[in-house]
This record gives sequence, C-alpha cells and structure tokens, in this order.
Amino acid sequence: MGGHEAEVRIRMPDGIELAATLYLPDSTVPQPCLLEALPYRKDDLTASYEPSYQRLRDEHGYAVCRLDLRGTGSSAGDALDEYQPAEQRDLAEVIAWLAAQEWCDGQVGMWGTSYSGFNSLQMACEQPPALKAICAIYATDDRWTDDVHWRGGALRLVDLVDYDHYMTPMCVLPPVPAVWGEGWREEWLRRLATNEPWVLTWLREKVHGPYWDHGSVRLGGTSSGYERIRIPTLVVAGWADGYRNNTFRTIARLAATGTPHRLLAGPWAHADPTTAMPGPRIDFDAELAGWFDHWLRGTGTHEDGCDVFVRTSTRPEPDLDLHEGYWLRLPSVPPTSVVEVTLDGPRALATVPDVGTSAWIDCAGHLPWGLSGDQRLDDARSLVWDLEPPGGPVVGHPRLRLRVSADRPAATLSVKLCDVFADGTSALVGRGSLDLAFRSSVHGKPEPLEPGTPYDVTVDLDACAYAWSPGQVLRVSVAGADWPNTVAPPEPVTLTVHGASVELPVLEGDWPTTDFAPGADHSSESLDGVGWEVHDDVLRRVTSARTTSVSEYETPYGGRALEDYRGEVSVERRTFAQHAHADTTYELSWPGVDIRVESVMDVAIEGGEVTVSIDTWAWQDGVEVSHRQWRERT
Repeated sequence: MGGHEAEVRIRMPDGIELAATLYLPDSTVPQPCLLEALPYRKDDLTASYEPSYQRLRDEHGYAVCRLDLRGTGSSAGDALDEYQPAEQRDLAEVIAWLAAQEWCDGQVGMWGTSYSGFNSLQMACEQPPALKAICAIYATDDRWTDDVHWRGGALRLVDLVDYDHYMTPMCVLPPVPAVWGEGWREEWLRRLATNEPWVLTWLREKVHGPYWDHGSVRLGGTSSGYERIRIPTLVVAGWADGYRNNTFRTIARLAATGTPHRLLAGPWAHADPTTAMPGPRIDFDAELAGWFDHWLRGTGTHEDGCDVFVRTSTRPEPDLDLHEGYWLRLPSVPPTSVVEVTLDGPRALATVPDVGTSAWIDCAGHLPWGLSGDQRLDDARSLVWDLEPPGGPVVGHPRLRLRVSADRPAATLSVKLCDVFADGTSALVGRGSLDLAFRSSVHGKPEPLEPGTPYDVTVDLDACAYAWSPGQVLRVSVAGADWPNTVAPPEPVTLTVHGASVELPVLEGDWPTTDFAPGADHSSESLDGVGWEVHDDVLRRVTSARTTSVSEYETPYGGRALEDYRGEVSVERRTFAQHAHADTTYELSWPGVDIRVESVMDVAIEGGEVTVSIDTWAWQDGVEVSHRQWRERT
C-alpha cells in the first residue's frame, strides 16, 4: 500500500493554527488515524521520525498525523510550559478534527515516546469521544518524583543540564519558513521576545502540589486519575530507562477499574525498542500496529496482562548491546511473595558527595547518556550488605526499611541493589533515592532533620524484573548521595543506619515464555560526536562530569541542522558546593536563511540555595537579533 503526505493547519477555537503533517494511505476506504503530538519540531529536529510514520501508513494502512504543539515548530501560539492546560484543549480539538475528515473512519489512536507518551495518558483521562486507544512509551504517571526534574524530593542534576536546559533554545527557534509562509520572521522575533525558560518554573516548584498534579495520572487533579482512563492502554517501559515506574502500579490500577490494558517492559533505554540499547530488540512498529489493529479494526486477539523481560546476570558496560534474560507472560498483577532480609546495624558512613558517578541513568536514551557501569567504585564508598539472592526473579518494587539518623539537619539516602560477580564486578539492578526532608512522604511537605535523632524511613526502589544467576551475590548498598543523578546534600553529613531490612517481591509460580519478531541486530548508537567524562581535580578536591553531543544532518525543505550540546556538573568534595553549566546551540538553515540560537545556563547550588543564570542569543545570517538574560535565586 502506498500513500502521500500533506501539510495542514488545524485551527483552534481561539484562532491559533497548529501545524501538522498527514501521512495518508492511498485507500478509497476511510481508515483509523494515529496521532503523535510533540514540541520537538517535526520538520527538522525530529524529521528522522518520519520512516516510522510512513511504515504505519504503507505496511499497516493507517492514516498518521504528526503535530507540532502550540508555540513550537511551525505551530502558532505560546509554548508556556510542558503539558500546559491549553495543550489538552488543543489535542481534544485536533482529535475531533481528524475524526471528521473524509479519509478517517472516525476513530483515532494516540501514541508516542516520552512527551507524547505523557500526553497520550493525559488525553485518555480527558476522554475525547473519538479517541479509542493509546500507547504510552517511556512515560510516567507521577511528574513530581518520577520525571526529569525532581526525584525523591531531590533536584535532578544531570537532567538539569540536559532536557531542562535544551528546551530553552528549542522553544525560541523559528517556524520553518516553507511551512509558515509570509511572516515567519516576525513570529520568530515574537517568540524570542516573549518566551520564558521552562526550567525556571521547575526550579521554583520544590515540593509536590497542584502544579505537579497537573498531567500526573497517579496523583489526581486536572487531566489526571486512573479511574478516568476508560480506553485500552498499552504501556511500554524499559528497565534501563528513567521512566520505568509507570509499569506494574499503572497496570494494576487499570486492571482494578476494568480498563483493557497491556504492559510491554523490555531491557531498553529511552529509545525505540527496535534499535535501542541494550537488546534484545523487537520489531516495535509491528507490535504497535497489532495493538491498534485489535482496538481500532477488531482484528487479532487480546488478553490483559504483562509481557516482561526478566534480566539475568550480565556484566555491565556503558554501551551494552545485549542483556541476558528471557521474556515471560505474566498476569496484570504478577503474584509475588515478599522475602524480607534483615541487615545488621548500627553502621555509620560519612557521605562522599560524588558517589554515584558509575550509575548515571536518566531519561535520555542515546549516547552520551549511557548505561550504568561497574558499581565497585560506588560500592566502596557506601555501606554494603552482601546476601544470598532469592530463588526466583524479583518482579516489582524492592523496598528498604531502615532506622537512620544524621548529624546535620539535611541529608539524602541512595539505595541500590546490585548483582556481584565472583571477580567483584558489580552490576546495578535497581536504585531508589530520597531527600530525608521528605521522609514522611515524598508527596508531603519537607521537614528538617533533628541531628542525632533516629527516624524510621522507607525507600521504594524503582520497578524491575531481575533474576540473579547461580553463584551470584545480591548486594544492598546505602550511600548519602546519588551524584550527579541528583544533587548532593548541602553540607558534609554523616549517616548512621541503626538497623534495616530489605523486602524483595519474588515471583511465584511458573509462567509461559513469549517472544517477538526481532528488531535490529545491534543498537543504533554511535560514538561519533559524543563524549562522557568524569574528572578528578585532585588538589582542588573537585569532581566534574562532562558530556558533549554534536550532530549535523539534512532536513526537509532543503535545510540543514546542527545541534551542539555541552554540559558539565561539578561538586567540591569538602564543602559540597555544586555547579552546573550547559551550553546548547542550534543552527538551522534553509535556502537563503541561516539561523543560530545559543543558550548558556549556569547554576550554583550552595547551602540549599539554587542560583540560576541564563543567557540566550539569536542570530540571522550572522547578525545578532536578540539577547535575553534571566537571573533568579530559589
């Protein structure tokens, strides 16, 4: 089946027009339409997504719509924030518009990775009549503690200089002249003059509240609530991804409300399961089409449940291509029994502020953001307990209960489960972290610690499915930092673990294996243009972590794009003062037009205060047309 593309502008009730590309099959019979809506510029920065849209059209017969969200790419309006309320209103209008077109049979499916997985869940809550099924890939149901801004009440540091910053220059890039038409430059200048960095809002919102409730299915509030999802929902997750908690708890809640559902959880990082690292990879477009075929066309069969890859012992590498393990088909709520192991105490540990450098996992799935490496260095600077692994796979959220005190009013906990080999190699299985100011509830209000007072604390670790191979050792490690994944405490602090126990949800019963059509033989990752380095300034006692990523490529409408990202975070090991620096440049060119936007952010974190400085410049044909500055302390 062939097809064609069409550029359209969809008018909203307030007069704003949104830019969309339609991928339409050559069919005389109306077909369902699949929608992906993103702020990441369909006509240049993410034009590489097009082959997937074309395959869904050409091989599976779907109409596909790729939409630039309000104020981004070639869509009009203001990009005020991620998941702004206007976005949900817009998407409801877009879904109704698509359903009413003569080439659509009135049914719309919505899907996407990360941002478009979030808004797929949000729109399922909104219940527009024509939306019949969704697929949320690498998304979360909790924007407060399971997103790229805060984790366990602590500020995420690596993500601060990655996603949190690069949205600043991206949101002030111009519309594509060939798509927007006359007036594109005036619209660009308007964006440059009015757009505010989203990261400033995220830094101000330091506790859970209505802001984070919005768009969080787990937490209630506007566009939220599991009980509001009534259409079939496919959740896709990766055990090497930062968004892996939107797995068992979401599926369990959907099962409780009687909503058709499926979990597909593989070994992957935050990238297409067809090409992601680590494998095994699957033909994900075929899985996606099969899901929508059933719910939009009535073909094939469906049974609620979980398709889960159980990882087994594999030596870690930052660019691991294949993880050992096996697929299981499990019920919606996998039956587990809790194995509880007591850990001895008391044991004290002076916090090392840069512990965690061997375990960088965030929500970016491509190099330089690699996988976790050998944990031995971090283990040596942590309290560790070595245990006999359970006899079956751990499936769900492990949990550590401990009685802990600190000699300062502020402290954090980092907890890891590791798989230790005979030669000492330590592979990360799962982790959890908590700012102890949120010890009563991560969704509550922060309370300072009383130095020397023991507190009973529970730390939930990230969801996992893992089986230790025979002869391996299960290691529990506890540290006072998980840097640079999250910020270190504001000052040197010693923790005392007076006693603890680890709870492991061990899978019960025998369950059938399953398999999938294979994806790529190897991941699509390349070392070209990327760097990931950790530096130790011995004399100044400063640890820094640096990442770089430079890529250049052709874009539609005779264009070219250059992305140049450089980020660095550092911590002073005596004072725990921290710094973050990000420099992101985009260059876009089309016939007769050359655009450059550069944004630099510096963040100082000292004594619990965060000072942020942002400068953003724009040039056209080598002439500066804008320079804006922001300075803020939170």
